[in-house]
Amino acid sequence: MSTAPFAPRDVRMRGFSRRAEVGAVWQWIAQHATRLDAEAVAVEQAAGRVLANDVISTLDVPAFDRAAMDGYALRGDETVGASEYNLLAFEVTGGALPGRPFDGKVRPGQAVRIMTGAPMPDGADAVVPAEYAHETPRGIEVSTAFGPGRHVGRLGEDIRRGAPVLDAGRLLRPQDLGVLASLGMPEVQVVRRPRVRIVTTGAEVVAPGMPRAPYEIYDANSAMLFGLVARDGGVLQAHCRTGDDPALIRAAITADGADVVLVSGGSSVGSEDHAPRLLAEIGELAFHGVAMRPSSPAGAGRVGAALVFLLPGNPVSCLCAYDFFAGRAIRLCGGRPAQWPYRLQRAVAARKIVSAIGRVDYCRVRLRSGEVEPLALSGASVLSSTTRADGFVVVPAESEGFGAGAEVDVYLYDRE
Repeated sequence: MSTAPFAPRDVRMRGFSRRAEVGAVWQWIAQHATRLDAEAVAVEQAAGRVLANDVISTLDVPAFDRAAMDGYALRGDETVGASEYNLLAFEVTGGALPGRPFDGKVRPGQAVRIMTGAPMPDGADAVVPAEYAHETPRGIEVSTAFGPGRHVGRLGEDIRRGAPVLDAGRLLRPQDLGVLASLGMPEVQVVRRPRVRIVTTGAEVVAPGMPRAPYEIYDANSAMLFGLVARDGGVLQAHCRTGDDPALIRAAITADGADVVLVSGGSSVGSEDHAPRLLAEIGELAFHGVAMRPSSPAGAGRVGAALVFLLPGNPVSCLCAYDFFAGRAIRLCGGRPAQWPYRLQRAVAARKIVSAIGRVDYCRVRLRSGEVEPLALSGASVLSSTTRADGFVVVPAESEGFGAGAEVDVYLYDRE
């Protein structure tokens, strides 16, 4: 297949003279889908966001030696030899609570009543849990030995000052936020979420819930794209319905405020497929027509700093083109890995998965007892095939498919 630079042309009612390779589109995305700037958000609001910078600890956690159990703080070496038959007595001279340390020093033969999290008293180096100490009129009797350091959380035991804590690019989990909060951080620098505009074209497309004429169809792509954009860390900037009006499509593509623009429909070779021509006129049409099935009419380009992806109107093609191209760009802009966010499973092909040299095939499949059964290789408008499928198999362009019994990689739609 030719690798010459793509030259945009008006393909309406003419068809594609050539198609770009999937790998070439991925290279273009890698070059142009650069990570966005950082922004500060409150730590408690940062779950699921991408960390923009490395986090280095500015303090020790804990910042002092503290009790790890409720009990009695004392000198650990003084409990050597303690047993149920050799109870060792200690005078209790006070107490320590979290945030309220004992004001004094533990001397030989003494103990301080202490609660979990309270600072260790000066002179004490161990905590005897309450269940191993029997109260007496003068103090306690200890029945088990607990050497120095037992049940004591040491200064810096969790995190040391100056130690690396979290690396840039990490998708923050709830426990990560707890660690950041333990460092005293009220907010954290995260990668700004890509602002995504969805432009729905097609004079025959009607919003769900609205009256539908006999030859109109309800818009399935927009709802699907809303979920995909959210999955990949983007935030919806606007949603426009333009019909097939070139002026409205142009205005929707060129409006300010979006990092990524997704145009649903109008990307093929029909007389009303205006989006590729308009993108070439107002910006850059980097690719139009890709050697893959489905989604061959997909395209990509730029208007100013915004990346624009032309997604075919057939729902399966729209899903496939989004996953291969637009979603990849949104993830990269948001600081996430380019790879698909699908679980990967190896399985054996129950029967042959057919393809053709020179194109990438996106094959929807079912899993049955460790074997994978092709569900559909065509039918780009049959969106229900993706709900019946467990996932998909990608057949590379250099392959004619996979024979029965071959091991294949299955990308599972369900992430859990």
